[in-house]
Amino acid sequence: MRRLRNVKIVATLGPASSDYKTIRALFEAGADVFRLNMSHGTHDDIRARHVIIRQVEADTGRPICILADLQGPKLRVGAFAAPSHDLAQGDKFRFDLDPALGDGTRVQLPHPEIFAALEPGASLLINDGKIAVRVETCGKDFADCVVTVGGTISNRKGVNVPDVVLPLAALSAKDRKDLEFACELGVDWLALSFVQRPEDVIEARELAKGRAAVLSKIEKPAAVKAYDAILEVSDGIMVARGDLGVELPVHSVPPIQKRLVRGARAAAKPVIVATQMLESMIESPMPTRAEVSDVATAIYEGADAIMLSAESAAGKYPIEAVQTMNNVAISVESDPTYRQVIEASRSVNRSSVADGIVAAAREIAESADIKAICVFSQSGTTVNLVARERPRVPILALTPLMGTARRMCLTWGAHCVITEEQDRFKGAVISAVRAALDHGFATETDQIVLTAGVPFNVQGTTNILRVAPCDERLIYRADPE
Repeated sequence: MRRLRNVKIVATLGPASSDYKTIRALFEAGADVFRLNMSHGTHDDIRARHVIIRQVEADTGRPICILADLQGPKLRVGAFAAPSHDLAQGDKFRFDLDPALGDGTRVQLPHPEIFAALEPGASLLINDGKIAVRVETCGKDFADCVVTVGGTISNRKGVNVPDVVLPLAALSAKDRKDLEFACELGVDWLALSFVQRPEDVIEARELAKGRAAVLSKIEKPAAVKAYDAILEVSDGIMVARGDLGVELPVHSVPPIQKRLVRGARAAAKPVIVATQMLESMIESPMPTRAEVSDVATAIYEGADAIMLSAESAAGKYPIEAVQTMNNVAISVESDPTYRQVIEASRSVNRSSVADGIVAAAREIAESADIKAICVFSQSGTTVNLVARERPRVPILALTPLMGTARRMCLTWGAHCVITEEQDRFKGAVISAVRAALDHGFATETDQIVLTAGVPFNVQGTTNILRVAPCDERLIYRADPE
C-alpha cells in the first residue's frame, strides 16, 4: 500500500476507534502510526488495541508503527465543599496542603513540590489557563495569591506552573509501570510527557533499554529553553501545542513550533506536530478552513508527522478526519511552493561519510531520471539522514528487522520494506531493485539510487552509493560474481 504523500499521519485510538474494522479503515484511509494514550483506558484496553493493530499489520502486509504516550505527572487542585466557586479578578485565594474541602477562599494543592519551587510573582494557571493567579507570598506548605484572570473553579482542575522548573520527575510511579508494560507489549515509540530537562529523557531511555525509541513532548517553557539539550538525547520530538498554549502566550506558539520543527529536521530526528489540528471534526464531518490551514502549515514547515487526538479517539468522524489530513497533505505536497519552502529550509550539516553519501544520493536522484532512493538500514539512522534531505523522489527504507521498519514508519517519506539479510552488495542491489518493482516505484527500464554500508548488518557503516538499473540481467552483467 503506497502512500501518495511524504508526511506521516498519527491517529490516536480510543472509544471511537477500538475495533478491528475501524482501525483497519483508519490505516487504509492514511494512518501510518497509531497512538495509544496511556492517560485513558486500562492495560487490558491498551493490550487489546495493540493486538488489533498487529493483526491489521499482518493482514495488510505493511509495517505499522505504534506510539505509547505516557501520561506524566498530573497536577490538580483538591476538592471543594460546594460544586464550584466563582473567582473574580482581584480576589485573594490560598493554595495549601490542608486536605479539608475547599471554599471560595482556599483549596488544597496536594503537591509540596510546587510550593518548594514557587516564588513571589510566579503565576499559577488553573483549568487550562481559564483562571490565572499571581503568587504574593508563599512557604513550604502554602501560597497566598491574587486572581489576575477570573473564572469558575471546581474539583480536581488541572494546574500549570509556567514560570518555574518544578522539582518533579517526568516519570510518575504510574508512568514507570506504563513504560514497562508498553515495552513488554512491543510498542515502537514512547512519548514522554512533562519533559523539563535532558535528564528526564535520559531516565526514560535507561528504563526502556532500547526496546522502544523515546520521543520527547515539548509542552513546557522549561523544555523550550532547554530544547537543544533535550533534542540531543531524544530519538524524536513532539510539538505538544496544548500545554504550550496554556503556559506560554498563545501568540508565541507558532514561532516556537517553527523553531522546534527546524531543529529536529536539522538533527535528522522525526518531529510530530500535535494538538487541535482538526478539533472541529470531533463533532463535524467537515473541518474549518483555519484548521486545514494549520495542518498545511505544519506540512510546509517539513514536519515528519501530523497528529489527530480526540478527533480519531473519541470523535464522531475518525475515518473522515484521517482522510482529510491525507487529502490536505497530497494537495500541499503537489504545490510547487512546497518544494521551494522545503528546499529553502534544508539544513546543510555534513560532518560524516554518511552525511555526504545521503546528500549525494539526493543530488543524483534529482539531477538524473532516478525513480527512488533505496536505503539499507539496521537502526533507521541512515533513513532519517536521507529524509532530512527531503528528496523529490521516494525513499524505500529496506531492513531485515521488523522493529526498525515499524519505527521508521514515523519518518518523513519512508516507505518501509522488510527484506532478507544481506552479506554481499550485489545481493543488496537485487533486493532493492525487487522492492522498487514490487511496490510500484519503478519499472524494468528505470534506475534507482542505492545506499548501504559494508560490512553489512553493522550499524553506522553507510559508505556506498550506487546507481543501479532495475533490470536484473544488467546487474548480473555488471557484477558477474
